[in-house]
Amino acid sequence: MDRNASESDIKKAYRRLARQFHPDVNQGDKTAEARFKEINEANEVLSDADKRKKYDELGQQYQRWQQTGGQTGGFDWSQWAQAQSGQPGAGPGGVRVEYADLNDLFGGGGDFSDFFESVFGGRGGYGAYETQRGTRAPARGQDIEGEVEITLDEAFHGTERMLNIDDGRRLEVKIPPGVKTGSKVRVQGEGAGADGKRGDLYLRVKELPNAVFERRGDDLYRDVPVDLFTALMGGEARVDTMTGPVVLSIPPGTQPGRTIRLKGQGMPKLRTPDQRGDLYARVRVNLPNKLSDRERELVREWQQLREGSR
Repeated sequence: MDRNASESDIKKAYRRLARQFHPDVNQGDKTAEARFKEINEANEVLSDADKRKKYDELGQQYQRWQQTGGQTGGFDWSQWAQAQSGQPGAGPGGVRVEYADLNDLFGGGGDFSDFFESVFGGRGGYGAYETQRGTRAPARGQDIEGEVEITLDEAFHGTERMLNIDDGRRLEVKIPPGVKTGSKVRVQGEGAGADGKRGDLYLRVKELPNAVFERRGDDLYRDVPVDLFTALMGGEARVDTMTGPVVLSIPPGTQPGRTIRLKGQGMPKLRTPDQRGDLYARVRVNLPNKLSDRERELVREWQQLREGSR
C-alpha cells in the first residue's frame, strides 16, 4: 500500500490489524495491547481529513529537504512554516511550528506506529510540528490497571464500584452484565496524568466462586436433587435459576449424573446482554438412608423380580 492509499484501503488495513491485536484475542499480552492502542491512534489521524492533509504536506516538504542532501533532525521547520503562511514561525492557521516527534502531532506519545508503516510503506524519517501555538503538545498519561472482585450475582445483573484513586479522586465505575474472570472494564481518561491528557483506567475482573453454580463461559452448571421414585418413574423437579425457580421435567429412567439443558437460563452475554447462555442441570439421585423391615422385604422382592426377568 502506498502513500496515496484510499480511505477504503486504510479502513481495511485498520480493521485487519485491529482484529489481529485486539485485547480480547490476545489476553494478557501487553505488547499486543500497546500495539492495539497505536493502531487506534493512527486510525484517528488517517481517518481525519485535516490531520491526513497535514501529514501529507509535512511529508512532501521533508522529502524535498532530503533530496537536497539534508540529514534527519536538521530540517528547519520554521522555514517551512513561513513558506506556508508568509509569517515568521507561523504554520497553517497561524499555529507555530517547532521540531518535535511525529507522535506529538497526532497525540501518540510513543514510537512511530507500525500502522503507518503498513499503510505508507515505511517511516520516511519525518519530524513533525506542534499544534499548541509554540508549546509542546501534552503527552498522554499512562494507563492504570487494577483488580476488582465480584460475585456471580453481580456478574449476572451488573454492578458498580466506588474507587479511591491515588490522587484523591473518588470514582464510581459501572461494571456491565456478563463480565467474567479476565474481563477488563475500561474507564476512558481516568488513568495517570497531570497537565496532559490522562491515560485510561482498566479494571480486571475476578469472579468469586459460587456455592451453587459453576460457570463455564456464558453457561452455568448446577446439581439438581431428585428422589429415587422420580428418577425411576419420571416427574418434575424444581430448579432455582439466576432469575427464579423453574420446573424441570424428569424423564422416566433418568440415570444419576444425567445433564438436562435449560436453554437461555445461563449468563447474559457481555456485548449482547439480552442474549443468555444455557443452564445445565445435573441430576443427583437421592437414595433413602434407612429402610424399614417392610421396605427391605419389598426391595428384595423387587430384586428377585428383576433377576427373574433377565
